Amino acid sequence: MASMRDRIKQLVPGQVTDRVRESMVHYGVRTSDRRPLPDFLIIGTKRGGTTSLWNYLIQHPLVPRLFPAWNTKASHYFEEHWSRGEAWYRSHFPTQRQRDALSARHGGLVRVGEAAPLYMFHPTAAERVQALMPQVRLIALLRDPVERAYSHWKERRTEGKEPLDFAQALAAEPERSAGERERLIADPGYFSEPYDWYTYRARGRYLEHLEPWLARFDRSQFLFLTSEEFYGDTRDAYRRTLEFLELPGHEPAAFKVYNDRRSAPMDEQLRAELTDYFQPYNDALARRLDLRLDWAGSSR
Repeated sequence: MASMRDRIKQLVPGQVTDRVRESMVHYGVRTSDRRPLPDFLIIGTKRGGTTSLWNYLIQHPLVPRLFPAWNTKASHYFEEHWSRGEAWYRSHFPTQRQRDALSARHGGLVRVGEAAPLYMFHPTAAERVQALMPQVRLIALLRDPVERAYSHWKERRTEGKEPLDFAQALAAEPERSAGERERLIADPGYFSEPYDWYTYRARGRYLEHLEPWLARFDRSQFLFLTSEEFYGDTRDAYRRTLEFLELPGHEPAAFKVYNDRRSAPMDEQLRAELTDYFQPYNDALARRLDLRLDWAGSSR
């Protein structure tokens, strides 16, 4: 009779039933003590290129996918599934035996991770990550917050989760998200869709959300990339990422852009308003991280 591991290898996403999925989860949890915690996290930002970077990384022979193989890029443990516990989290990653086999086959250290852009924005994720994985490496992609906000709105609009136009959505944001951050802090098992879906402006105040991470992790554990440099010279940004993770050089078959959303340009009056709004936040971010930000309205 085929082992559970052999059965997993034979499956493709389109063949996955709820019963099979449940069996895989149980198998992962049962073997969680053999599954080391990840080495790196891509913590943000939403609509900043995290899906593209993740897909380039898992083409590297020493970066395995999450378990089971149909998982896209994240467990969402530190924001949505915290109450499921550490064994559940470990169940998403390869076993030590699988790591060792990859290392022997390709020569070099295996690096396991996930990409969850809500981690950076969630008010308790940094504390949770630090408690479980104090040595983890952290990658943050930071996009011009004006463009990020508009791209975020386009995604929600396309998905049918946003009935308002962009100007209306920006105006409604304070009421929609009121009290959600406080509830997330007060209730460890709570997950907030409004806090994830409708925070177009708030998520662009990057330093506000990075400070809890910077307070808990050494600066050497971070790699900060702007989305503009990532897409402007993807090959170099990818090389820098591999160096940060101490992975040998590698190049994907192609640097395909994932989750690109074309649309009509942003209203210029809204663009000007958002540019003015974000300028002091961008300047503070640039000073704090010693970054050069080629974003409209930024002085550095």
